[in-house]
Amino acid sequence: MLTVASDIDVLARFGRALADPIRCRILLALRQAPAFPADLADALGISRPRLSNHLACLRDCGLVITAPDGRRTRYELADERLGHAMDHLLAAVVAIESGRTCPDAATKDCC
Repeated sequence: MLTVASDIDVLARFGRALADPIRCRILLALRQAPAFPADLADALGISRPRLSNHLACLRDCGLVITAPDGRRTRYELADERLGHAMDHLLAAVVAIESGRTCPDAATKDCC
C-alpha cells in the first residue's frame, strides 16, 4: 500500500498526464524520439497553441523537458525510463483487457 505522500503525488501527476488523450499521444510520440513543437503539432493534427498548453502540463508534471537546439526548443521525455514504463503499462493493460470478462456486461452494458 502506498503511504508516502511523495509516491502518491508522483502517481497522481502521471495519472493526470495520461488522463487526456492528446497528452497520451504526445508522450507516445516522444517515446519514439524527441521532437520540436511544430513537428509534433503537425504529426498529431492539432493547433500549436493547443499543443503548447498540453506540453506545459507535461512539463509541470515533470514528464517532459526542453532542450535548446539552435533557435528552436526540442521536447523529450524527462527520463528514458518513462518510455519503458509506458511500454509496460500498455502491455499490462492489453493483457488485462484480453482476458477481461465482466459479469454485469449483459445486464448493465458496461463492457
